[in-house]
Amino acid sequence: MHFVFMGVSGSGKTTVARGVSQRLGIPFADADDFHPEANVAKMANGVPLTDADRLPWLRSLAAWIGEHEERGDSSVLACSALRRSYRDILRGGAPGVFFVHLHGPAELIGERLRRRRGHFMPPGLLDSQFAALEPLGPDEAGVVLDVAAAPEELVAEAARTAAGLLAERR
Repeated sequence: MHFVFMGVSGSGKTTVARGVSQRLGIPFADADDFHPEANVAKMANGVPLTDADRLPWLRSLAAWIGEHEERGDSSVLACSALRRSYRDILRGGAPGVFFVHLHGPAELIGERLRRRRGHFMPPGLLDSQFAALEPLGPDEAGVVLDVAAAPEELVAEAARTAAGLLAERR
């Protein structure tokens, strides 16, 4: 199984996904590390990415998932995956992709973004992320978790969900 922790910037994707990866001993990647320099520069300058900017990035993420699938490994990925079409590309990497949507009010997430240091994504792009966000469809494997909970609680809940799904697959 492959677990993609999705949501807008500042929702806690990396923190929660990394925690689940550590608890379950599953390889982890942060999609931010896959962005080409041009994408990072664009976002750092307050310019939202276009679908054309995202396509090669999403394909590289799907390939990462596929590499783990070929080895027989599960994986954990922190990735915004805001639109269904983006999630479709990620699902193309392997069967068994499950999305954990970390969701919450813009005010709470905006406050977190304003306190965050050292990240290329400025708080001014949060509105564009919420505008692009398409919630999981009823036919998409996944769960929605409320980011108002403490990170430790989110890690514990997501790890329980992931462990249960992994046990079902065995």
